[in-house]
Amino acid sequence: MDDTFTPVATLRDVTLRDGLQLTRGLLPTETKVELVRRLLRLGVPELEIGSLARADLVPPLANSLEVVAQLTPEELERCWLWVATPRHVEKALAAGARNFQYCLSVSDTHNQANIGRTAEDSVAAMPAAVELAHAAGGRIQLTLATSFTCPFDGPVDPDRVLAIAADPRTDGADDVVLCDTLGQAVPAQVTRLISRVAAETPQRRIGYHGHDTWGLGVANTLAAISAGAAFVDGSLGGLGGCPFAPGASGNTSTEDILFAIRPDWFTPAILAELVGVTEKLLSDLGEPNRSKTAQGARSKADAFEWVIRS
Repeated sequence: MDDTFTPVATLRDVTLRDGLQLTRGLLPTETKVELVRRLLRLGVPELEIGSLARADLVPPLANSLEVVAQLTPEELERCWLWVATPRHVEKALAAGARNFQYCLSVSDTHNQANIGRTAEDSVAAMPAAVELAHAAGGRIQLTLATSFTCPFDGPVDPDRVLAIAADPRTDGADDVVLCDTLGQAVPAQVTRLISRVAAETPQRRIGYHGHDTWGLGVANTLAAISAGAAFVDGSLGGLGGCPFAPGASGNTSTEDILFAIRPDWFTPAILAELVGVTEKLLSDLGEPNRSKTAQGARSKADAFEWVIRS
């Protein structure tokens, strides 16, 4: 394979959390567990597999802890669970989870809609969540939703993002994840914000979570990697969106990101299998496939090695 595609960041697939939040169809626990194992076998480095959000508000994620309980410790080492409170961490630890995305919104208005509290309240509670995760030998990320724009308040001041990322109460996070929740950022904004977080806040891995609402999902992801992001998020077929963020569409497609960065494990054969997995999942859910790579792989350009021939 062409060595010019050597990646400098890894991909985390978020289909089973962010990807499912707005779906009409529901996936049984067994189907989710099978998908986790299939993706891990294919070589996807890490997965986001569920959430402790209220089941009545986000029904597709109601069985997240049941999924955790069926996975092995080795599998769970590569899986992440969305949490928003120390109590969430306690419940997830009891089920077997060890890796947590502690999420809060930079925008107070969105944090109230999404979590039911101010951003300050979420920051104040984070040290207890960090202590619980680390005492169990786990990892915890500071995940900052609406790092660029808010559906209610508009543009978000980058200094507010920096203030939360540099707050002593968030120091214990192993990583910080910057989220373009609405997919309204442009590459220059992504580059600037990640560069500032790297330079002005405690040293730790930086992740980027993007959406493709305005068609810049892959471009923003590549900008994030160039600016120093160690990992980036995507979902199968571009599935996803936030129920508390009007105007947000699906995540940046896992297939499109992988085709762009070409990690060593990602081959034409793996792409073909991944496209098949995506197509079945989206068919079962009654959702459209937004991946340009998946569409290209089904084209008739037979001379291109990435086209599926069977």
